[in-house]
Amino acid sequence: MDRRDFLIISALTPLAATWGTEGHAAARSPLAAADHTFGFSADGSQFLLDKEPFQIRSGELHPCRIPVRYWRHRIQMAKAMGLNTIGVYLMWNYLEERPGVFDLTTDRRDFAAFVRLCQAEGMWVLLRPGPYVCAEWDLGGVPAWLLRDPAAKIRVRAAADPHYMAAVRRYIGKIAPVVEPLLVANGGPVLMVQIENEYGSFGDDATYVDEIRRAWLDAGVPGPFYTQDGLAQVKANRTNVPGGAIGLSDGDAAAIADCRRAFPAVPAFIGESWAGWFTAWGDSGFGGIGKDKSPVLHGLMRSKLSFNIYMIHGGTSFGYWAGANSADDGSGYTPDITSYDYSAAITEQGRPTASYTAYRSLIDSYVDEPLPPLPAAIPTITPSPVTPEAYASLWDNLPPALPASRTVTAQPMETYGQNSGFVLYRRPLSGYGGATLHVTGVHDYATVFLDGAYQGGFSRVAIWPSYAGPLKVTTGSSLALGDADASPTLDILVEGLGRVNFGHYVDRKGITGQVSLSDAGALDGPLTRWQTHALPVDEKFVASLRPAISDRDRGGLFFRAALSLDRTGDTYLDMSAWTKGVVFVNGHHLGRYWSVGPQQRLYCPAPWLRTGRNEIVVFDLHQTTPKPIGFAAALQSTYVLTNRRSGKALDVPDESTAQGVQLIQWPRHGKANQQWRRTTLSHGLTTFANSLSGHHIDVHSESTTSGAPVIQWPATRGANQQWRLTDTGGGYVKLVNVHSGKVLGVAAGSTADGAKIVQQDDTGDTSQHWRLDEL
Repeated sequence: MDRRDFLIISALTPLAATWGTEGHAAARSPLAAADHTFGFSADGSQFLLDKEPFQIRSGELHPCRIPVRYWRHRIQMAKAMGLNTIGVYLMWNYLEERPGVFDLTTDRRDFAAFVRLCQAEGMWVLLRPGPYVCAEWDLGGVPAWLLRDPAAKIRVRAAADPHYMAAVRRYIGKIAPVVEPLLVANGGPVLMVQIENEYGSFGDDATYVDEIRRAWLDAGVPGPFYTQDGLAQVKANRTNVPGGAIGLSDGDAAAIADCRRAFPAVPAFIGESWAGWFTAWGDSGFGGIGKDKSPVLHGLMRSKLSFNIYMIHGGTSFGYWAGANSADDGSGYTPDITSYDYSAAITEQGRPTASYTAYRSLIDSYVDEPLPPLPAAIPTITPSPVTPEAYASLWDNLPPALPASRTVTAQPMETYGQNSGFVLYRRPLSGYGGATLHVTGVHDYATVFLDGAYQGGFSRVAIWPSYAGPLKVTTGSSLALGDADASPTLDILVEGLGRVNFGHYVDRKGITGQVSLSDAGALDGPLTRWQTHALPVDEKFVASLRPAISDRDRGGLFFRAALSLDRTGDTYLDMSAWTKGVVFVNGHHLGRYWSVGPQQRLYCPAPWLRTGRNEIVVFDLHQTTPKPIGFAAALQSTYVLTNRRSGKALDVPDESTAQGVQLIQWPRHGKANQQWRRTTLSHGLTTFANSLSGHHIDVHSESTTSGAPVIQWPATRGANQQWRLTDTGGGYVKLVNVHSGKVLGVAAGSTADGAKIVQQDDTGDTSQHWRLDEL
């Protein structure tokens, strides 16, 4: 029986099959000081390292989301928490941005260097190369160029779409020679290679999954392999692979036991223990705050069961790489923010959180060996604000239009080989006398102009009324056009946000439907014969900008600022005074910002800065007047809210994490139940999430009645969780509820410990005034 076909063959040895270094030349390293083997016990109950039971204690890190100079620091942070393994996704579309053109060695794409660095730090690796990874990454890591064919299918067997599987085999064939020497059998740190990802949540075609396994075998990588799925999905759809271990999405010790009963021949482990959550544009706050995996980790450590914490450190989806979610018909579209902080144990900037400290102490209580110390913290800087100046216009930097024969109808950007950025659809309207514009399938955000005059916009994303109203942005498909000359030029500039990374919807960008006019006389009906301009607005595009602005009142301007530094450090650019766009620092694409929130600050790592002059470039779709760019040391600020009359802090009683608990005032004591993470939404709206529970300050049942309880409640995007801050002098503010118009106050103006917090009519009493003390 071929060892490459079946990875666990109990007849070979009482310890079942192992993957060793016999017959292989192994590069020496700290983990390769002696030959190692890795496999599964004969009864499938355990992983075996060097034929001894081995608990995988893993944390997920994505090298593509971490500056290269910080790779070692993040690995050391994971090790200091008591972990012995790193889970590593590889994003196919990041390694093959053009068909057949691979980059496996440049900057954050050099995954082999990251894996070797894990080994140098004494850490094992779970390699997760896709081809689909989810990961809140654009199209789940599948290349957008596959969508050029309107009939393209993804995540299907060769018989369903031979082009897709041929591309998968090319990808695996390219990276396999890099992966093979990194396997534990060859002296490397890679314990197992994951096949696909959570396919049981997508389909039930075991042939497809096995075709991917076969592609690895044919490319010279014999495993060991494993799959990753929800327990219910893998049990129902049997989407595991022959002889492969089974990773479970979330779950606990009981879930592993359940899986072992269903699949007794192979080990099971928690392949993703979700220790936080992702965040979408327009959310009321950041996802995952207050999530505590301690009970689950206790159970896993107590039983010596293996796990991978997702994420131990999320990092940043720099550039245009963030993903999105939607229903399977494309509705309910929610694109992810640039930050992938994930409320993980290690922040986006690399700092340990309270969760990190708790998990480290927990793991330390179960292991025999002493944990290593934490590496030194990365320094931060907060320079004085800078105000850029407009220096170039998109409209004066349009590349040549695409061939007219290819732009008769409005087509998505993938049709033209464009992966990300913006696309402009332009058409003269001869005989114009007013009209209503109809666009079906704006993916995902568009600004509309007639002869350069702004008409409004379209958003596929549900947005706050406070944002949509002033900018005349609709979430519908129709927009009334204003007056213009008899032959104006219609411009529809469309931004593609993240592609959906989970589910069945195949998400193309640009205009995916039809453009038509009504109430336009002879122009009524569909519009054809477009001039289309591909606008990637990436590092290369920005570097080649011509400094020209023919119309300073037209949105779509590039702004530039010089930042002088006498020392470097990590920092966040505060873009809360801007509207919607992207930022580059010294040629590095930090990513998107959007005033709808909750993210208002973009992470800029110190390695991308330099002493002396630094250049910041901002491209904003709406802004024509520059605003200051501030700097901060963290993604989000945390505050204690202190009442003016009583001097006591806003508090969740008894450190409760339960939803619906009414807030109180209590003497300040420094614990997390008195700490509130402030999120700025569009046009000055604010939400506050408790650092311990993650719940938001909320007016109970959306009441508009004076005296209604103010509670903590999960984020809802509701106006009863939104507040306007009004200055009252002396460093104090009133918190005015957006839904009710009433203010946050202490019941009966009490100064007593434990007095209840309610909403009240504004009386001007000092018990309705609060000081925000930033921590």
